[in-house]
Amino acid sequence: MPTYVYKFIDSGETIEVQQAFSDDPLTEIAHPTDGVVKPVKKVFTPVGVSFKGGGFYKTDSGSASKSSTSSATTSATPAAPAAPAAPSAPSAD
Repeated sequence: MPTYVYKFIDSGETIEVQQAFSDDPLTEIAHPTDGVVKPVKKVFTPVGVSFKGGGFYKTDSGSASKSSTSSATTSATPAAPAAPAAPSAPSAD
């Protein structure tokens, strides 16, 4: 079951509550120290996943499409000149 964070409106304290996805958000919770039922508000926290590095874009999927789409998606900066191809090694047949 996922854990949700609720904030007591009057004191600003937070509490974590395990609830099913299908459960409605709570509006009142018994305070853990004194047991008095107090109004709460659900706190939305940022997602704990971040994607870093290459490989997350449509243009990063293949070498053939990378060269054709990268030239089409370049901005106002001029493209760097292509490096000369390395000479192929003689075959050992």
